[in-house]
Amino acid sequence: MKSSIHRAVQTILMAGLAVSSGAQVHSGSDRDNATEQRNKPYVVLVGLDGFRSDYATKYQATRLQALGEEGAHASLIPVFPSTTFPSFYSIVTGLYPEHHGIVAMDFYDSGRRRSFHYSTSDAADGSWYGGLPIWVLAERQGMRTAAFFWIGSDAQIAGTRPSAYVPWDGKISDEARADQVIAWLKLPPERRPHLITVYFSDVDEAGHRYGPDSPQTRDAVQRLDRLVGGLADGIRGLHLPVNLLVVSDHGMIRLKHTPIVLADYLDPADLPDAKKNDLNTFNLYADSPQQAERWYKALKGRDSRFEVYRRAEVPADLHYSANPRIGDIVVIPTEPAIVINEKAPGSALAAFFEKHSGSHGFPPRRVPEMAGIFYAVGPNIKTGMAIPPVEGIEIYPLVANILSLSIEAPIDARGTLASQIIRP
Repeated sequence: MKSSIHRAVQTILMAGLAVSSGAQVHSGSDRDNATEQRNKPYVVLVGLDGFRSDYATKYQATRLQALGEEGAHASLIPVFPSTTFPSFYSIVTGLYPEHHGIVAMDFYDSGRRRSFHYSTSDAADGSWYGGLPIWVLAERQGMRTAAFFWIGSDAQIAGTRPSAYVPWDGKISDEARADQVIAWLKLPPERRPHLITVYFSDVDEAGHRYGPDSPQTRDAVQRLDRLVGGLADGIRGLHLPVNLLVVSDHGMIRLKHTPIVLADYLDPADLPDAKKNDLNTFNLYADSPQQAERWYKALKGRDSRFEVYRRAEVPADLHYSANPRIGDIVVIPTEPAIVINEKAPGSALAAFFEKHSGSHGFPPRRVPEMAGIFYAVGPNIKTGMAIPPVEGIEIYPLVANILSLSIEAPIDARGTLASQIIRP
């Protein structure tokens, strides 16, 4: 009886904390932390969408810089394509998109004969997601986790959700998100999540709308810098062994106003099917192998502004060939330009570029502006570590190492980041 009363009280406490943050917290699991997990450290993983590697110095993000000086910091090499869903999901799986299956923001799956759209209910359908997210790994090993937004965190992946999670709702304020992180950390040890993820989109939104060099982007950077600094202060005040990791999914670059128009090179009667190809501009999905070959021959070598590959021939450094969800033909711009099927009226293009000054998605090792950020500070992190650029996939084994989790499935990461910055 005492146990059931205690659990009921904790459920009420959780509900109260959820209301105070303005968020509806869902329960993915009601079990307590396993006894052997309760003395483990904690990780708070903060995702800042679109926070470019040079923004902290460019826009005087002093709190982030201080975290880097106190702990470890580096620029982050995102996966290709350097977009939000593929990159943030790679961070929590240790896999390249070709292996976890989220190969773009939107893509076509020939096996299902339907498309994945990031802005629909597909995003919460765990059957689209491969790999074993770090929260699934932790939950399987008896450790409670919580997510205030992260790609895939409100989906049931491999039969598991975080113990507590908040489905995506962009109307919830940044302050409420940070408050909920602190509220979770104030729970009793048996209910306290050892891994918490939280996501902020302000910098990405400003970079897209106004460009990376705009005062609006500067303001968004400084606003989130203050917020993350306040979150760090709140965590310190709890006197718990919490490791704070701050990462981004990609950077941002100003778009050129001259799009790449496929109709300039393809037969107008042979343009990509809009039902499959109004999705991700890098991937072209053909109706037949013959059509794919026609596209390849018509596009290959025609313009220095883009490169064209058959799926199997995409350069190895992009890790973007071993999944049928990748286009039959992959068109990769060599300059910051969008790819469209047909010419659009000048007024339509002007209206588009008025709201889309910046973009991303380009190969990160060829376009330096795609680089993101990595900051880490806490009791398990070495101090004063400025390290070379790190791949985003290396964060997965870093978190597993801090939490003493056993990695259960193959990953692409090699554990190099963990070996560099974890205290012996």
